[in-house]
Amino acid sequence: MVIQTEKKYYTPQEYLTLEESAVDRHEYRDGEIIPMTGGTTNHNQIALNFCRKFPLTIENQDYYIYINDVRLWTEQYRVYTYPDVMVIKGKPIYEGTGTVNVTNPLIIFEVLSKSTRNYDYTDKFRYYRSIPEFQEYILIDQYRFYIAQYFKQENGQWAFNDYEGEEAVLNLVSVNFVIPFSDLYERVDFELED
Repeated sequence: MVIQTEKKYYTPQEYLTLEESAVDRHEYRDGEIIPMTGGTTNHNQIALNFCRKFPLTIENQDYYIYINDVRLWTEQYRVYTYPDVMVIKGKPIYEGTGTVNVTNPLIIFEVLSKSTRNYDYTDKFRYYRSIPEFQEYILIDQYRFYIAQYFKQENGQWAFNDYEGEEAVLNLVSVNFVIPFSDLYERVDFELED
């Protein structure tokens, strides 16, 4: 016999209050609190490799880069997420008080895991596309040399590139920056499983 439990609705403020004292991180999806799975060493290494190589000033423009613990608020869908890496052009715009919740990423990187791969490609990407400043979405596979790149074109439509193989080079569209897979996947061991 399966016992149905009542699903509780949380306000954004209730979620933020609970998240302040939580041991583990959670996402908030329009009233629902979702536990996040833990990352792997490969997952973490890939995110760190990108952050180490990305310059904070490109063509006299300032960029801020955030990893893992800064939350993103997506107002249209009432969603709080923790992207693996966010790049913000200019100063961050904060939601609420404090400096934890940002609203204006230019680029978001997600390192794919088996448990979140489908969500990252579908609903999460839909949420992110509602952000006016958002221009580019990079999905990095941690199990093989592969990246899916989505970028917003001048007409507002999203285009797609993919990169595969050890010799590939990721060429960002919204920022003049390239990174070879040899740098992005440095010290990543594909033999490890999560």
